[in-house]
Amino acid sequence: MYYAVTVATLITMAMALGRALLGPTIYDRLLAANMFGTKTVLLLSVVAFLYGRPNFLDLALVYALINFIGVIAVLEFIRERADREKAEEMASDESS
Repeated sequence: MYYAVTVATLITMAMALGRALLGPTIYDRLLAANMFGTKTVLLLSVVAFLYGRPNFLDLALVYALINFIGVIAVLEFIRERADREKAEEMASDESS
């Protein structure tokens, strides 16, 4: 049963990776990358259970935190870039 969960998780990870590479917008790509990270945490947890290695759960938790902080950082970068481009556009309109 847990092997089926592992295979299903790997399939959804492959689908998320495809969406991350082919997503039409940056937000689709970011959401797919976040989903890939979440599925990685799930896969680490299942592997920890299958092999009886509870220390893998610590790795899964750390990876989940890094994934969350990474997504927040990228979203902040995108927002700052959009604000900067808007300010530059307004400045160029005023000077014209």
